[in-house]
Parts: sequence; C-alpha cells; structure tokens
Amino acid sequence: MVIRIGIVGVGKIARDQHIPVLDASPDFDLVTAASRHGRIEHGVTHTTIEEMLAAEDIDAVSLCQPPQVRFEAARVAIAAGKHVFLEKPPGATLTEVELLRDQAREKGVTLFASWHSRYAAGVETARAWLADKSLHSVHIEWKEDVRHWHPGQAWIWEAGGMGVFDPGINALSIATAILPGFFLTEGLLEIPANRASPIAADLHFTDAAGTPIRAEFDWRQTGPQTWDIKVETDAGTLLLSKGGSELRIDGVEQTLPPEAEYRGLYDRFAALIAAGESDVDVAPLRHVADAYLRAERRQVEAFED
Repeated sequence: MVIRIGIVGVGKIARDQHIPVLDASPDFDLVTAASRHGRIEHGVTHTTIEEMLAAEDIDAVSLCQPPQVRFEAARVAIAAGKHVFLEKPPGATLTEVELLRDQAREKGVTLFASWHSRYAAGVETARAWLADKSLHSVHIEWKEDVRHWHPGQAWIWEAGGMGVFDPGINALSIATAILPGFFLTEGLLEIPANRASPIAADLHFTDAAGTPIRAEFDWRQTGPQTWDIKVETDAGTLLLSKGGSELRIDGVEQTLPPEAEYRGLYDRFAALIAAGESDVDVAPLRHVADAYLRAERRQVEAFED
C-alpha cells in the first residue's frame, strides 16, 4: 500500500531533501503540505496543519519546521491517527519527545525520530568495523560556516534553536550509533553576546572503559568545511569524513554505497509503519541537554548574520 503523506514546513530542508526523495519513493505519495510561506508544486498547500488534516485524506505527516514548534504539530497529527516523521532534532526538549512517544503508542501509530547522518554511506561500515575493537581515543571535529548553511535563519539562535548543536547533533547521532555509550565530563559553550544559543562548543566525554572522547563544534569556520570523526583503536585508525560519506581505515579509502541519507530515512519510516512500530531514539538530544547542564558558558563577541 502506498502511504499518502503531507509535509509540514516547506523550507530549505524540505525542498532540498524531503520532496525529491518522496517524489521518487515507491512507498510514499506526497499529496499535500502545510506551510506559512513555502508551497509544493503538486497538491494543495494549506496554511496550518489543522487545515491540512481536516481537508486531506492522508496516512502520515513529515514535520520539517523548527523544533520549537514541532511538538504541537506532532500532537495534533498523532491525535488524528497519523504516522509522524520528525526531522532532527525531534523536539526542543527531551520530555516533549517522550510525551509524543507515549501518545503514539496509545494511539497505535508510528513515530519516527529521524537522524539523517546515521544513514550516511560510511556509518554502518564504521560501526561494524569498530564493534570488536578496543578504543584508545575519539576526536570529533564538526566545523562549518553558519552564514553559508543558515543565512538569515533567526530561529536557530533563539532558545530551543540549538545554535551550533543544530549541525553538531549530526555528529552526536553518528557517535551514538558507532561507539559504546559515553557521557560528558566537562565542556565549554561559547555564546555570542546578542544570541541565546552557542556558536561553538568544546566537549569532553568518556565511556565505561575511560576512553577520552572530544567533540569540537564551531560555526565560524570559513573556507573548507570540517565534518570528521577520528577513532584510534588497538587495530588501527578509523576516519569518517565529510559527514560520514567517506571512510578510511589506516589511510585506506573504503568502498561505500552511494549517498542516500534521506532515502534511507524514508525506507525506515515505511518499514516501521508496515511493522506497526516506532523508533524514538533521543540519545543525541540527551547529549546536547547534558552539555547545557554541565558545560561552562563563556560570552563571546556579538554575531551578526
């Protein structure tokens, strides 16, 4: 059965990733949307999710709006008996995501907290290679230019917008998929004088074996962008680069499947719906919450877009 789906929030991520994948998917039929500003080319675009649900015969919704407003949209969709796909991060707080999980279970619908970077081409191969290795150290560098990737997007600097953790949580989603459980021991958040969320973070973690794990996130990097995870082990060095799309082991490039992050997400969503299951992993978001709890805060110069 083809799943009739509507998108809520027709912004950059919806246009760049969700819509092309849904248009090509054998499992989904994108028939409608709800958005205050954007529009889809086929089907009616409504102003609100309430209007969309009242007017359209759909099975599922994909929520692509900022995390601060996602809870209410998800609550309404689940109450209407719709399966729900949550863009990352799944919410602005851990508790709201857990409430949605419970609501979806009670309603008998699928809730999927998606982490697209886990579907990068090199991630599963990296996880499998590391599974029987002893870790010596891990160094994560996720540094990019916010002006290039998020021009004029004020919401990312507001409370709940996550600041540099908006991309940084992608690194954490990969780390939580390929490494044993780890926890924060100390950190530093650099917050611009005119913003509510950090522009950079330097985080130190460890695991049960005492492995040093460091994550450096920065939104001020110009020129070449850095999305690397380096793992030193008893059997050599693993390097995931370019956001997980390239993998080297002891400097040797590994053969990987083509990039298909969002295709992988929607394949997973369809499989969950068919099985009557949900997937609501909040581990990456929990690490962000821990950083706000335990890391030191330092005010830095104001940031102007």
